Amino acid sequence: MSKKIQYLKIIFDSEIKSFEIPALRGAIIAKVGQDKSLFHNHIDDKKLVYSYPLIQYKSINNKASIVCIDEGTEEMESYFTIKKRSIELSGRTLEMKVESLVLEPFELKISDRQFDYTINQWIALNQEGYQNYRKMESLVEKITFLQKKLVGNILSFAKGIEWKIEQEIKLSIISLEEPKWCNLKGQKVLAFDCKFKSNVLLPNYIGLGKSVSLGFGVIKEIR
Repeated sequence: MSKKIQYLKIIFDSEIKSFEIPALRGAIIAKVGQDKSLFHNHIDDKKLVYSYPLIQYKSINNKASIVCIDEGTEEMESYFTIKKRSIELSGRTLEMKVESLVLEPFELKISDRQFDYTINQWIALNQEGYQNYRKMESLVEKITFLQKKLVGNILSFAKGIEWKIEQEIKLSIISLEEPKWCNLKGQKVLAFDCKFKSNVLLPNYIGLGKSVSLGFGVIKEIR
């Protein structure tokens, strides 16, 4: 069963580094206000909404970027109603002029064909998963383990946007780089870059795995 979603990708003219994405998120939230919950996925200062983020902050081609899905595309309008949209980031002012904007329907589906993707800075493992992963000796065992995690991430994404997947998800990791340690909220986490094939058609630049609202786990189709 397929599902149509509204998809919005905004790339601003302001250059940022990947490590500045949390600051970008904070600056945007400060502009729109805490009452716009889809921008931050919190009910209040203490309670986190454990659902798939419909507004995600990115660095695409080293530019400040935001990707929105469904209700997130509507909520994003509140940012553009602000007269002064410039933000302060790392001691400099970013004017946040729109360089490109894509708003379009996208049909998610399980296909008869396979699609090729890259996924970057994918946080695939929690603490328990990491302990299991580091005990594995063979590359085949590690890849099989990560493939199951990635299928689980796709299913979590689908559940978060109310897409009921009844067919089998076919997925295979075709190349895997040496994982790197990244800093996330003051803690070191293991992040993976890899290429994979799947029969699931997904939109470019959405995130899979953990902390996708902060630019982790970004996928892109290889054409």
